[in-house]
Order: sequence, then structure tokens, then C-alpha cells
Amino acid sequence: MIAHPYLNKLQIPAEMVTASGSGLDPNISPQGALIQVKRVAQERKIAEEKIKALVEAHCNRPLIMGPETVNVLELNIALNELK
Repeated sequence: MIAHPYLNKLQIPAEMVTASGSGLDPNISPQGALIQVKRVAQERKIAEEKIKALVEAHCNRPLIMGPETVNVLELNIALNELK
């Protein structure tokens, strides 16, 4: 079963296929979160726009240097609170 049949390989951030699946790092990139919006919206029966807004609201921007991240646990809690 393909989870994201609407994406082509070039749209998938490398971290989504190369990062550890151990769950030790609770963060993913905003791009990694955004490519999942459509599937999450379908599964949760929530408008894609609402989920995109939550992803944007949960982007952790560094004070000086470093990549933006999204804390997956915090985002999932916010998604659960929408219901």
C-alpha cells in the first residue's frame, strides 16, 4: 500500500526516507509535515487548510541558526484537540 500516491519521489524530503525510525527525535522538517497534510486530512476528515495552518503554527524557528522543525507529538496533540 502506498501512503502518498499523489507524490512523486522528488517531492519527498530526504529525511523522510533516511532518518531513524526509532522515534528518539520528535521533530521533522516543515516540508516533511506538509507532504503528509493530504493523507492526514483524509484520515481525520478535517479540511487540509486547517491542518496546514496547524503545521505552520507548530513550526519551531531557530533564534539564530539551524533548521526549522515541527514537533510531531505537539502537532498530533493539536490535531486531536480539533475534534
